[in-house]
Amino acid sequence: MLNKVMKKNLYKLILPFFLLFLSSCDKEEVEFNFSNEQNAVFDAFEWDFSKQNILKVKKLKNNISVIFGYGGNILVSTGKDGTLIVDSQFPQLKNNILDEIKKLGGGNIDYIINTHWHFDHAEGNRAFGPTGSTIIAHENSREFMKNNNNINIVLVEYPQQAYENKSLPTITFKDEMKLNFNNNNISLHNFGPAHTTGDTIVFFKEENIIHFGDVLNIDSMVFIDSGNGGSLSGMIKNLEQALKIMNKETVVVPGHGQITNYETVKRYLEGLIITKQKLIEMINKNMSLEEIIKNNPIKNLEEILGDTTVLINRSYLSLTKDQTIEKEL
Repeated sequence: MLNKVMKKNLYKLILPFFLLFLSSCDKEEVEFNFSNEQNAVFDAFEWDFSKQNILKVKKLKNNISVIFGYGGNILVSTGKDGTLIVDSQFPQLKNNILDEIKKLGGGNIDYIINTHWHFDHAEGNRAFGPTGSTIIAHENSREFMKNNNNINIVLVEYPQQAYENKSLPTITFKDEMKLNFNNNNISLHNFGPAHTTGDTIVFFKEENIIHFGDVLNIDSMVFIDSGNGGSLSGMIKNLEQALKIMNKETVVVPGHGQITNYETVKRYLEGLIITKQKLIEMINKNMSLEEIIKNNPIKNLEEILGDTTVLINRSYLSLTKDQTIEKEL
């Protein structure tokens, strides 16, 4: 009897230390290793993850805010249903992102919607997926995340590694998906290949907020991942379709850059339409890529499209691929 009492007291004594040990294990930082080639890209973009105050937050409406950082803009919805984010940036910023979400009244991330599979928008999956976040993405994005891929940004090339199983989307869709979360009817749209072949445009109906991912990039340049199926014609189609679900009061969250509006999207679309027309004219004259870049026909559009060198390069690849397919048909 005495032994039983002593064991019971011993368990009571040990239990708090055991729970403390488990808690410390949960908080133990996971180290995410990147290759020399990947780190070279971070350096090229001047992304120093050891810096303080990398993230900035802007409240949009009610319980919806945006976190700006090194990667794509993160939209945050907090409320009675939990915390949902659109895009996840980088695993190195996990604690910083969670700290900002807590300040907004949120907690652990319940859902992540990836606007596409590129590292600067989805790499954070590797930190949040294993801790229980449910990840949603277009079916093509999931396929790309399962494999190693090279992303040719022209100025640099990023070798994106395959994601671990727990970092992959577990919910996917093809054309459209709808969910209700925190009193918002949220619709996810894919209008075909654009920036990538797996883009998701996310619309919050009640708050009238739309997140474009990199179908709309107003930070420094337009980038189309033509090497992996992205399409200038598809970018135009996606923007045209998105404008149909928007109105002039819609709050616009671009993949990169500051919060903007309907008119910016319209001007951006017009710029891409002109880009396509000008490039096709020059391609039909059998001008080489180098000649087109030298005679830059869209230099006057840089106020809305940013630096146009990368846009011309990737659009040339996209349009010449389209022409090759048409000839084969």
